[in-house]
Amino acid sequence: MNQQMTIEKMKSMRLQGMAQTHYANLQDNLYTDYTLDQYIALLVNQEWEYRQNRKIENLLKRASFRLSADIRDIDYSADRGLDRNNFERLASLNFLNNNENIIITGPTGTGKSYLAQAIGRQACTWLHKTKYYTATKLIDDINLAKIQGTYHRLIKAIQQTKLLIIDDFGIHPLDQSSRQALMDIVDYKYDRSSLIITSQIPVSNWHALIGEGTIADAILDRIVHSSHRIDLKGESLRKKRKINLT
Repeated sequence: MNQQMTIEKMKSMRLQGMAQTHYANLQDNLYTDYTLDQYIALLVNQEWEYRQNRKIENLLKRASFRLSADIRDIDYSADRGLDRNNFERLASLNFLNNNENIIITGPTGTGKSYLAQAIGRQACTWLHKTKYYTATKLIDDINLAKIQGTYHRLIKAIQQTKLLIIDDFGIHPLDQSSRQALMDIVDYKYDRSSLIITSQIPVSNWHALIGEGTIADAILDRIVHSSHRIDLKGESLRKKRKINLT
């Protein structure tokens, strides 16, 4: 059979990993170095890796991260109260397996968003469906969905993520609509999946921020009691970098 026809058939069956590997081996005449069983195994493995990488790429795209954060690039030298052993345990994603949450608090510029998104990107590489929102964007999307009649679809999509990241929580007080939406999200995700929440506001002030005591109690009970806490301190890392560059 014509080798080019074989490659085209692979592509038509969406076996892109196999097609690319087979084409490269034909070009360099490497396929003769393998037994038949070995060569079939090679093609299957390459196809599997290709599909895994595509899944990861799609998960990263749908997560909508703002930063290309990487756990390998975390700065532990800065004096901000970040314990390396503790953070690396969280980055191993056991908290996801246990449906636990992470709360990261601290002053602006101490790296809360970077840490949250680094863990989020790690989750995507392990094929966990992840979604990143700033708190403001989440509220805006909820309000728009209510106007467009797609609220339940949006909430369902958010609920079904394995990891939901809400960044900069508490910049604006919650109104009744966003408070109820947060309750809908948190109540569904409790003991099913995980949240990462970052905030400049100490957790002790969240009750007043959420408002309506009964709902605030219910939300915080589901978020805080099953959470790992990272409390960052110190000056802004952005400010320090700017000083060092001048």
